[in-house]
Amino acid sequence: MASIEIYTDGACKGNPGLGGWAAIVRNGDSYQEFSGSEENTTNNRMEVLAAIKGLEACPKNSLILLNSDSLYLVNTMTKGWKRNANTDLWSQLDTLVSDRDVTWQWVKGHDGNPGNERADQLASYKAENPDSDPSSSLSHIDAEGRAVMVDVGWKDDTARSALASGRVLMSSKTVQLVEDGQVSKGDVLTVARIAGIMGAKKTSELIPLCHPLPLNNVTVDLAINKDDSCIEIKCTANTTAKTGVEMEALMAVSITALTIYDMCKAVDKAMKIENIRLISKVGGKSGDFFSEDN
Repeated sequence: MASIEIYTDGACKGNPGLGGWAAIVRNGDSYQEFSGSEENTTNNRMEVLAAIKGLEACPKNSLILLNSDSLYLVNTMTKGWKRNANTDLWSQLDTLVSDRDVTWQWVKGHDGNPGNERADQLASYKAENPDSDPSSSLSHIDAEGRAVMVDVGWKDDTARSALASGRVLMSSKTVQLVEDGQVSKGDVLTVARIAGIMGAKKTSELIPLCHPLPLNNVTVDLAINKDDSCIEIKCTANTTAKTGVEMEALMAVSITALTIYDMCKAVDKAMKIENIRLISKVGGKSGDFFSEDN
């Protein structure tokens, strides 16, 4: 089995016209995305350039499986198709292949292959947005502006965690009732804690484009703050999955806060839910995050 796997794709608006290329390189736990654009180019040229950029990211003597939906690229490299055009790029590609062990594999385009779909997304984006970084775009919006669920099938399962917080402001009288367990609906903190955990588990059913995740653990910590006349909420969620668990932590805080409001609204309809936010997230390709104003 190849130690490095590459997915490449090219796109062009006009053919010839403005084009984009993309290469995804996976080497064990390492994952890299490369993309770029060229003016007055062709789709075939972008396909070859994508392969060049992908191989450039791999050390010499690497064992590589390169996947592409371009018969032009794959058959030229494996079946000796004539090279009547793009001779400059073929020369670069031959040089790279000469000191790497590359296996070429054709994959059917737009057929649900996660690596191919991601490469296509990146290449198409660069063909339409040459001066923009794909990582700065909204991942849940495709090139036509449609809402889509992000494909995470190409990612490995990794340990991820997130911490979110918020609070419910209330009158000092209501705070005291909660602390004394005198709210008519019952034990506010216990019910709210259970509700928060349940809310985290239901996140993908409530947020349309969220992926369902196997949660390893969800904790809801509640603290009565008499000085600020509020109940402070902190929720932590943990998973081993292909995507982050931030939304589950935020959902846990939100449902906890709403449950506190529901339990206490009979005596204090002026309560305010505020400052629901992500404090930190750890794990995943995008890196760790820690709120600066925590």
